[in-house]
Amino acid sequence: MNEDSYHTIKSKAVAEFKDRGSKFIAIAFPIITTNDFKVKLKAIKEEHPKASHFCFAYRLGTDGIIFRYTDAGEPSGSAGKPILNQIDSFGVTNIALVVTRYFGGSLLGIPGLINAYKTSASLVLQTSHKIKMPILVNYILQFNYTKMNEVMIQIKKYNCVVLKKESTLFCEMNIGIQKSNQEICLLRFKEITGLSIEKESTKK
Repeated sequence: MNEDSYHTIKSKAVAEFKDRGSKFIAIAFPIITTNDFKVKLKAIKEEHPKASHFCFAYRLGTDGIIFRYTDAGEPSGSAGKPILNQIDSFGVTNIALVVTRYFGGSLLGIPGLINAYKTSASLVLQTSHKIKMPILVNYILQFNYTKMNEVMIQIKKYNCVVLKKESTLFCEMNIGIQKSNQEICLLRFKEITGLSIEKESTKK
């Protein structure tokens, strides 16, 4: 990641690894919130009712400070952390990775488990489609409808993303401005007479 963009995966990916009878199914998928993850984890558990473990890790946000991992009943440090380490080694965020284990009857030992979860996570990340996404800063615009054309010209010029739009005689629009364009884009918006703009977080 750099200060203007981050890498994630485009869609769900699945890979499988086997060791001494145990089967490890690694499932990686993009997420935006922790609630996204909870919903998808519940679905995975319903899809694999006979699995013995559901170990996972996820990382959220472009600053990387939101993350979680769990061994889900495996020996401490043998599953969740190796999965998270693979997410980090691939340099991706806004992603969750669940490794579902079907126990095969033979104990793998801690080194064997670490290798199995690490390898499973690595395999699924190798097969996933990585994409580069711009870091967006969200703003709220308010303006008279007669200014719509001027506003849209700037939105298109600086590749802003329209997140929400309410168009009446007086318009309110939620947009995401690419971090790299933020300074010049804000300057251009402030040149539009009668338009007010503020960061979305300050509105709440």
